[in-house]
Order: sequence, then structure tokens, then C-alpha cells
Amino acid sequence: MTVRQRRLVFADPGEAAGLVAFLGRLLRWEKNAAVRIQAGGGVAAVFAKPARFEVLAVLTGRLLEPVELDVTVSAGELLEGVEEKTETVTVPSAVTGPPWAGVLPPKGGWQAFADVPPDAVRAVAAAAVGEFRERAEKLGVGQRNPTREELDALAEEIWSRPLGRTELPLRAAHAAHALGFLRGKEPVSLLRAGTWLRLRTPYGSVVVRRLGERGSGLSVTPV
Repeated sequence: MTVRQRRLVFADPGEAAGLVAFLGRLLRWEKNAAVRIQAGGGVAAVFAKPARFEVLAVLTGRLLEPVELDVTVSAGELLEGVEEKTETVTVPSAVTGPPWAGVLPPKGGWQAFADVPPDAVRAVAAAAVGEFRERAEKLGVGQRNPTREELDALAEEIWSRPLGRTELPLRAAHAAHALGFLRGKEPVSLLRAGTWLRLRTPYGSVVVRRLGERGSGLSVTPV
């Protein structure tokens, strides 16, 4: 029987620890970060929009007890409710959600179109970060500091580039690397569903719109 409650119990060891690490990164970038939790069908998904990235990050985990839940909460309060030893999460009271929380990627209909080695994705992300830093330094040659507009334009140029021959923008690879999703040796799966593109690993996913839909790009501060 499926119940409605404010407590999640993960079925697999280590899921609570992964959630703690994920929330910790979000709070490091934005102390007032919010996340949206959706639970149903034996699975819980935590959605977030990291402050330094124009992407959605998704963490999923199987549940030991079936729960129906859809709520936006404070990331800090959620972190306080995680018990790693028992793999449980006490869900705090709802908060007013940010605009992004009202538009989430689809649950189904995803089609894989490529698998990429995680080492290759990490290397591309690191090279892009290095290029950003080098070119940002050149903008500030002499006594002048680069303007915010110059840095934003540079960031948009770099992070909007596609990952290899795929449609996935580099901002997704950068975010996945910064969030710790590119660990291990298992291939990184690239998927699409309608106007959405997704980079999926065993440790989490990063979701973005297609390149044709221009966003504001990543924050100008690289990881």
C-alpha cells in the first residue's frame, strides 16, 4: 500500500550519504537553496538548480517504503533531516518554490543517443575551465579589471559549446563534474526527451534544454 508521509527510507546503502554530499554542495553555492522532491512508484527524485549553473541537477534513489510526495523544501532543512546510518530522510515543511521548480523535465520518454567515458567528460570540463580562467586573465591585462558583461559573454561562449559532436552543452559536463557525478568508470549516458537533454551517471543527472533555447549560461566563477 502506498502511503502519504514526510519520511523517506532508501532501499540501497549509501543513498543518504550521496544526498548529504549533494545538498552540501548546493548550500556551499547558495545558503538559501531550495529543492523539489517527488516520490512515487518506489523512487524518490530530488531536483535542484545549482546557483552557479544554468542547469537542473537530479538525484534519484529507490525507496524501501512506497511514498507519494511532491514538495519544495529548504535544502538546509532537508540536510538536517538526513540520517545516514538508517538511510532515512525526514522531509521538512514546504517553502515557496523558486520559478524553476515549476518546470521540471519529463519523467519518461527518454531515449539514449550516446555513451561517453567519464574520463573524457572530466577532461573536456577541466579544459573548458582552464580556458575560461586564461581568457579572463587576459581581459584584465594592465590596471583594468574585466567587466561583468565581458565575463558573462565569455562564460556564455564557452559553456554553450556542444560536448563533442553531441547537442549537449558543456555547461552540463561542467555541472556534473562540480557536483561529483562523474566518479567511477561506468559510461556517462546522454539522453533526450522532447526539448530536454540529459547527462546521466550512476551518481546523478544533469538536465538542460536544447542548445537552440538560449539561457543565461553558467556563473562566471569556475569550479
